[in-house]
Amino acid sequence: MTRTLALADRTALFCLKLLAGLNLLFFLSFLIVLAMATGRAQAEAIACAGVDLMEKLEKDDPAAYAKARQEADAVLNGKGVLWKLEKEGAQPSYLFGTFHLSDPRVVTLPASAQAAYDGAGTVVIETTDVLDPARMMAAMASDPELMMFTGSETLTSQLSAEDAEVLKKGLDARGIPPASVAKMKPWMLLAMVAVPQCEVDRRTAGEAILDVRLAQDATAAGKELGSLETAADQLGAMASLPMEFHMQGLLDTIRLGDGIDDMTETMIRLYQQGDVGMIMPMFNVVMPQAEDAAGYAAFEEALINRRNKGMIANAGPYLDKGNAFLAVGALHLPGPEGLVEGFRKAGYAVTRVP
Repeated sequence: MTRTLALADRTALFCLKLLAGLNLLFFLSFLIVLAMATGRAQAEAIACAGVDLMEKLEKDDPAAYAKARQEADAVLNGKGVLWKLEKEGAQPSYLFGTFHLSDPRVVTLPASAQAAYDGAGTVVIETTDVLDPARMMAAMASDPELMMFTGSETLTSQLSAEDAEVLKKGLDARGIPPASVAKMKPWMLLAMVAVPQCEVDRRTAGEAILDVRLAQDATAAGKELGSLETAADQLGAMASLPMEFHMQGLLDTIRLGDGIDDMTETMIRLYQQGDVGMIMPMFNVVMPQAEDAAGYAAFEEALINRRNKGMIANAGPYLDKGNAFLAVGALHLPGPEGLVEGFRKAGYAVTRVP
C-alpha cells in the first residue's frame, strides 16, 4: 500500500465524516484562516495534489477492492446524490447530497441537480447561520464553551508532553501559530487541519463551499431560503462527544499530514460518481477502524443519525409547502438511518434521480 494507506488508520473515518457532515465547522475554520492569512499571492492557479485511493486499491489489492465494492453495493440507498420527494397534497421537492468543499468539481452541479435547483421555489441548507458571520458569532458567544476553553485548560494541557510536541510541529508545518489556537476546542482546530492546502487557499481567495454558494445563488435569484439546524445545534453535537476522542482525532489528523490530499481526492471522485455508498466501505477496507469502534459508533450516532432525525422533522414545513430543494451533506443520505430511508418512513415517496 502507499505511504498514505500506511499512515492513516483510524483518522480516515473521523475526517471523512467531518468533511461530509458539518459545513458550519468548515465555515468557522475559514474565518480563522482568513484572519491568519499572511497575504500570500492568490492570483496563481490553486492546484490540488492527491491521488485516487480507489484506483490504487483496485490495482494493488483487487481482493480488497472487491470486498469494498461488495459492501458498497449492499449499502441501502448508496447510489446517487439527488432524490425526488413526493407526498399527496404538495408539489414534489428534491433532496440533494452536498460535499462541504469549494473544489470546482464539487460546486458544479450535475445537470439533473441543477435543473431541480433552478426550478425550486425554496432552497434549504443545513444552517443559514453560515451566511451571516456576525449573527453566527453572536450565537456562539452565548455559549463560548462550544468553541473555546474558558477556564485554565488549554489544548496542550489535555496532552502528554510527547503528543503536545506532535501538535506543535503539525501546526508549525501548516503555518498556524500554536499560541493563537491554544484555547480553541479540538474540534474547531481539526476543521482547520482536515482539509488540503488548496482548499484553504480557495477559501482565503473568497471561494465559497458548495452549500454556501447554493444559498447565496438562491438569495440572488429571489428564492426563499430555509435552514434545518442552527450553529449551536451543530457545535453541540460535536461537544457531546468525549474530549479524549476529539483530541485523538486531532492528533491522528496532524500525523496524517499530506495524506489528507489523497483522502479528499478520493472522496471527491466518488462523490462525482454518485457512489456515496462506496465511501465508507472503501476507507474501512484500506484503513481499518477496529481500534476505536465504540468511539466511532458514538461519533456516527451524534453527528449523523441523531441529526438526521432532527433534519427530517424540521424539513416538514418546507416539504408541505412543496417545490423545495434540500441540500445537506451527502453522508446523511444512505443507510437505514439515512435521510432517504427516513423520509420514506415519514410517508414520502422517494425516488433516485439519475
